[in-house]
Amino acid sequence: MTLGRATIHPEYAASVLDELAAGDAVFTVDTGVSNVWAARYLTPNGRRRVIGSFLHGTMANALPRAIGAQFAYAGRQVISMSGDGGLGMLMGELLTVKLHDLPVKTIVINNSSLGMVKLEMLVEGLPEHETDHEPVDYAAIARSAGIEAIRIEHPGDVVEGLKRALAHDGPFLVDLVTDANALSIPPHISAAQVKGFAFAAGRTVLDGGVGKMLDLARANLRNIPRP
Repeated sequence: MTLGRATIHPEYAASVLDELAAGDAVFTVDTGVSNVWAARYLTPNGRRRVIGSFLHGTMANALPRAIGAQFAYAGRQVISMSGDGGLGMLMGELLTVKLHDLPVKTIVINNSSLGMVKLEMLVEGLPEHETDHEPVDYAAIARSAGIEAIRIEHPGDVVEGLKRALAHDGPFLVDLVTDANALSIPPHISAAQVKGFAFAAGRTVLDGGVGKMLDLARANLRNIPRP
């Protein structure tokens, strides 16, 4: 997928959400890149809760956990950081949110990809395969279920969009269209991972995917340390 320069970086969106969320917010996070950005950018303060399937890696757990958390903590802000893959698997839970009029804020990290699966394939030396899908407008789906929702496609709209969602008295879904090429690079990279990634990149190029690798490089150059 080739994306323009104005694509939303998920790191930025996560950091803005951290700044705007309540001091005692309960975050639930989907397995995959959502829990990476949550772990790196949500600031713990002794009162916040971050709930996810960090050990078992269960997909689609964020929204069901958010529903339970909102019932348990009726007076607290509950935010589901859902991946588009996870929300797609259990999309029917949006109907549960609406049925009980739970003020859950569902923030969808929508990169039209199973991002963590793609990265796992690359570091094992396997070119990506069937990890991407056609874009889906989750905001439109939420609105059809009776839930207030907005779709954000440009970085300049992130702050106001999240402010609107968090201030809303009731359920709200934010469909954040983020850069599909943003890699959740681990803090420590092994030689085996470098070798696997290089092998996968080589196979991709030989299969005619030069453009894919160039897009990937451009999207992640910002993560290279500079003196």
